[in-house]
Amino acid sequence: MSYNIDLAGRVALVTGASSGLGTQFAKTLAKAGAGVVLAGRRMDRLKALRAEIQADGGDAHVVTLDVTDHDSIKAAVAHAETEMGTLDILINNSGVSTTQKLTDITPEDYDYMFDTNTKGAFFVAQEVGKRMLARAKGSAPGTFTGGRIVNIASMAGLKVLGQIGVYCMSKAAVIHMTRSMALEWGKYGINVNAICPGYIDTEINHHHWQTEQGKKLVAMLPRKRVGQPQDLDALLMMLCANESHFINGAVIQADDGFAL
Repeated sequence: MSYNIDLAGRVALVTGASSGLGTQFAKTLAKAGAGVVLAGRRMDRLKALRAEIQADGGDAHVVTLDVTDHDSIKAAVAHAETEMGTLDILINNSGVSTTQKLTDITPEDYDYMFDTNTKGAFFVAQEVGKRMLARAKGSAPGTFTGGRIVNIASMAGLKVLGQIGVYCMSKAAVIHMTRSMALEWGKYGINVNAICPGYIDTEINHHHWQTEQGKKLVAMLPRKRVGQPQDLDALLMMLCANESHFINGAVIQADDGFAL
């Protein structure tokens, strides 16, 4: 028996789509039939991804988005809906980190992480959520009421790790944000869930796993390995599926057991 998740007719906004997990999420959603809006700051990377998705038979559009700028958020969401129609799915993925001891964190370092990981994620979800709510209440057009919001948190939001304490704090806030949105918006058919990835091999950290420090870290992991971006595909698809209407407020670890 096979099972197929079909997202044809749905429109998904993916933030931080220019690299890493965001790129993989966008490709996965497009392959499932969703129209994908690729959002981020590096337009050259987004345009290259759009071309790749279109060459594979998918539908993609590009918008400029800086999640630390509220006007940019509002403009990007409006532009996305103008170009591709009402947003049914949000993959709230933008994130940044630094590696520092807590005693070395400056106010600028703190704001750098919280402005993107927490404040930015909140206002992106709020802007998309307002539009989903308007459709659900009948005050805005749209054939699909409700929606799917997937916030990309981190296992670091569940398990405190050394040298990235403020990052852990910012992602812990995203977890509670997810639950708050699920509670308030669930009755309108908007399902808000969070994925907490563990260590994933991406272009940003790929070199690290070859260093002595990186190898020591891998040796400490339950199964002595890091994940690949595609290891999150099945979870992403489950949370975005029309059939996932009974999953709301879930915070799901995808960390190979590291946070146990």
